[in-house]
Amino acid sequence: MELNADLVRFVLGLKLKALRQQRGLTLQDVASRAGLSVSYLSEIEKGKKFPKPDKLIELAAVFSVSYEELISPRLDERLDPLAAVFSSDFVQEFPFELFGLTPEDLFQLFTDHPTKAGALVRTFLEIGKMYDVQVEHFLFAALRSYQQMHNNYFPELEEAARNFRAQYDLPAGEPIPPERLRQILEESYGYRIDTETLPRHPVLHNFRSVFAEGPQPVLFVNGRLLPVQQAFILARELGYQFLDLKERAITSSWLRVESFDQVLNNFRASYFAGALLLDEDTLCADLRTFLAYAHWDSAVLRAFLKRYGATPEMLCYRLTELIPQHFGLREIFFLRLFHRPGTDRFQLTKVFNLSRVPVPHGIGLGEHYCRRWPAIQLLRQLAAQTPPPDPGDDPMVAAARMHFLNEDATFFTVALARPLVLTPEQNACVAIGFLMDDHFRQQVHFAQDPALPDLEVNLTCERCPLADCAERAADPEVYQAQEAQREREAALEALLETVRSGRLP
Repeated sequence: MELNADLVRFVLGLKLKALRQQRGLTLQDVASRAGLSVSYLSEIEKGKKFPKPDKLIELAAVFSVSYEELISPRLDERLDPLAAVFSSDFVQEFPFELFGLTPEDLFQLFTDHPTKAGALVRTFLEIGKMYDVQVEHFLFAALRSYQQMHNNYFPELEEAARNFRAQYDLPAGEPIPPERLRQILEESYGYRIDTETLPRHPVLHNFRSVFAEGPQPVLFVNGRLLPVQQAFILARELGYQFLDLKERAITSSWLRVESFDQVLNNFRASYFAGALLLDEDTLCADLRTFLAYAHWDSAVLRAFLKRYGATPEMLCYRLTELIPQHFGLREIFFLRLFHRPGTDRFQLTKVFNLSRVPVPHGIGLGEHYCRRWPAIQLLRQLAAQTPPPDPGDDPMVAAARMHFLNEDATFFTVALARPLVLTPEQNACVAIGFLMDDHFRQQVHFAQDPALPDLEVNLTCERCPLADCAERAADPEVYQAQEAQREREAALEALLETVRSGRLP
């Protein structure tokens, strides 16, 4: 969207509507005095049309303002926040089209009641400043909403991965060697692959990959990564090329987000990589066999990792793409936690929730996530191991039924933990949870396996009412404050009721 011209039209429309409403005039009143049709004036107020100078002079005369004042980009204090929003990076970059909208729809929404809209926008701007909300936060939120709209399943990307596999005669149901993927990048797309620079780089040594465009594109891959991790990076790069995705991020870790297309294309290339390395049909067949087991067996997940050449995160995230579509289990969540042994800080670094239940999220940046979560218990066990395991070893695996006290919902949760490769002094755990409704119990035969623990959990210690919790890491300050507020409200209502009923104290 070319916002400069749009903003000029929008500001004029805001001014005209505000002036008309201030003077108590109808569209017909203004149109007849300015020699315009009602429909054309309506289009001007909506920011869709910009009249010629002679008509602007007529409109200025109707409202007894100067021509210069009418066409000035300046707005009064009540409306100025609206102009700030529509000239912002947010409106320029937000993918309205994904939700069936255009920026003009937003213009029209706000021009119906511009003064009230200005106050509303000013409120949101203040909240954004208070919590340091950046444009990229909205872009990643838009991506998550886009994924949720499609249940995180994209058949066109699955088909692209199948076509690529067939074109290059790659295996399904077994690891694709990173050497083969590298060969395709070099021979078919003219890449140079460098695995030695990043490990030695004084600043970028913890980056997984960096892409450098040029006459011969160069993909720097961190040679310290496990072969399965290198395979994913190479497969994602092939996704960029095979899907013809032009706008892209150049680093594996986001340094800055410049557009939604970058965010979306990174997601599409990563989805392609997962679909290429973990074939849809083969993995779904394996899952059907596994879910028919009468008892939980963690060895099956470790076998999946070896069969497909996948990391725990690759496997768990791939399950969020396939299980909702093929097994009808749509109430799921995925999360990733980091932990540095020797500390009691657990950092929630990734959350994707397809469930309507508000389960683990980034609430309360200073709060303590429930230490009963299987993921946190697993990280604690991993930290206690001596000597520390190698990142290439089999991950630790745990499963449990988690009953969230705050929502009265139970999730079957599977967690896998291991040390990070590039920062081995830090451990990571990924977890995937499924709401245990009737459909889940029908699909998953080991759902009620008595060998698995049933855990009473909450979001954070600060929000938890449990009185006797051996794992508590902080006092229930938020819960106590909420209870005190409820008590005050109940007492106030009781007092008012005595007056209403004539029973004065």
